[in-house]
Amino acid sequence: MECYFDNSATTRAYPQVAEIVSEIMLEDFGNPSSLHTKGMEAENRIRHARETIASTLKVDDRCILFTSGGTESDNMALIGCAEAYKRSGKHIITTRIEHPAILETCAYLEDRGYEISYLDVDNKGLIDLKQLEETLRKDTILVSIMHTNNEIGTVEPIAQAAQVIKKVNPNTLLHVDAVQGYGKWNIYPKKLGIDLLSVSGHKIHGPKGVGFLYIASGVKILPIIHGGGQQKNLRSGTENVPGIAGLAKAAELIYKDLDISRANMYAMKERLIAGLLKMDDVVVNGPVGEDSAPHIVSASVGGIRSEVLLHALEEKGICVSAGSACASNKPSISETLKAIGVEKKYLDSTIRFSLSEDNTMEQIEYALEVLEDIVPMLRRYTRH
Repeated sequence: MECYFDNSATTRAYPQVAEIVSEIMLEDFGNPSSLHTKGMEAENRIRHARETIASTLKVDDRCILFTSGGTESDNMALIGCAEAYKRSGKHIITTRIEHPAILETCAYLEDRGYEISYLDVDNKGLIDLKQLEETLRKDTILVSIMHTNNEIGTVEPIAQAAQVIKKVNPNTLLHVDAVQGYGKWNIYPKKLGIDLLSVSGHKIHGPKGVGFLYIASGVKILPIIHGGGQQKNLRSGTENVPGIAGLAKAAELIYKDLDISRANMYAMKERLIAGLLKMDDVVVNGPVGEDSAPHIVSASVGGIRSEVLLHALEEKGICVSAGSACASNKPSISETLKAIGVEKKYLDSTIRFSLSEDNTMEQIEYALEVLEDIVPMLRRYTRH
């Protein structure tokens, strides 16, 4: 049996997404900046996509900026705002468990004279709102907090954080990396107090290489890509029309039966966790209830290195990850696991299961059977 449990790394595209991408590449292939019919057809595809995505967020479609994915959206939010508001201050706040697209961008800004403060998290990965309040200053221009953690599935208290931020400094902007949260929850930026929101297409059964950044009306941002002035001079370059249309179709489909698919994922997650915890010396990291992500389970299997277990599962047709896929080719200890206080002996023995609506309970049962069989064997023959 083949079991793909690495959906936080990437998802399989919906068939309807593949169809629309192919259709545009073969038929509506014009450059949206061209003035002829083919160009107008492509431009109409972008306009429709923008309207579709905006409707999932309940925002004005003029607030949607298309990018190459979550990493570019995060970079643009942080660097673009840092440059636009540097006269107001150079202080930025984020957390210790952000995606590398945030942490590395903060390091980049720090090298260029900005001051970065990092919020701690508890053993479930949750920020401390009191620490956030104490860290905010008059010169704090931006706070960046992820919606859903990509490794342990923590869902941060975004609405409460926004209230704290605006109470202390109404001019401070809130950016949210929602790459793992969009498509799993209804996220309404205006209601939650979000000024900027990053999303990636291939996490929601859309194409790779496309995403968007929501920028609230009135928020200033300077471009980080320069050229022909597309997208109101905010992001130059010919728009990826097939990708954009595919992203919009994925957004439409994933929100169509959201409650049903989320409930199914929670049921599979609950069964997976119950089975894992019955095994000797296995711990589950982060939150596990329905206040956590429905699709992410982080498990540490004592006595077995994560890479060894990953490949042993792969031989049985089961695909999992050893943490964030964005760093999978650079073996290192997860900063998120260290931040939540995971015991040292488990730090390099952790794997991540990430589900999608494509998974089934039958696959969960198969994975548990395989683990029950191979874990004792690996412990006998593996030096840790």
